[in-house]
Amino acid sequence: MLLFGGTIVKVSLTGVYLRYVKEGLRPFLVVAGLILVAAAVMTLWHEWRKPSASKQHDHGHDDGHGHAHEPWVGWLMMLPALALLLMAPPALGSYAAGQAGTISASEISDAPPLPPGDVVPLSLLEYASRSLYDGGKSLAGRKVRLVGFITPGADGKPMLARIIMSCCAADGRPIKVGLAGDVPSAAPDTWVEVVGRYTATTSKDPVNDADIPYLEVASWTQTATPEKPYQ
Repeated sequence: MLLFGGTIVKVSLTGVYLRYVKEGLRPFLVVAGLILVAAAVMTLWHEWRKPSASKQHDHGHDDGHGHAHEPWVGWLMMLPALALLLMAPPALGSYAAGQAGTISASEISDAPPLPPGDVVPLSLLEYASRSLYDGGKSLAGRKVRLVGFITPGADGKPMLARIIMSCCAADGRPIKVGLAGDVPSAAPDTWVEVVGRYTATTSKDPVNDADIPYLEVASWTQTATPEKPYQ
């Protein structure tokens, strides 16, 4: 319990928790971890205060030689904590994106103008909404910058994706954007930053038959995994 609670506190303070839950849940994780640590410390203190004879009477069964046997299965509780400390699973990526259908973009009919600038940064979800439901009017003649990871499309060609979650990684769903033009030649799960322009090309996601917008890529660069991999 002490190890498990300490692990929760550690991943919460180092930012690793962002691979599994939304940023706003951090305080709850810290409190939960501290409660586990406090409970473990109180349990140890209580056990150490017991007289030796009382401990032997309370714990397991004596083997006839004065040794009490503890149930070893309790030590299995250490495994998930050790796994999280030593080999923390990465954030959801291309495999998860390939298994789930793209999120349907929010319907808009009159999107506000893009802010000034040579290249406008947009989330994949905002680009999809403007592209599919605004007819690309607010994107016409503008360059946009999208950041996401590479995932193979149904035809094997690379697409750009990002996982969107409501609460935790268990409810994460991908938003996908098809790529045309200077398509990135990068392996799946590689994070890239692409700059391009709106194109009216669309396709259907074979998983849920939702529309997938496309971007005409002008340039792209590989980038590091963002601190907040989910949107």
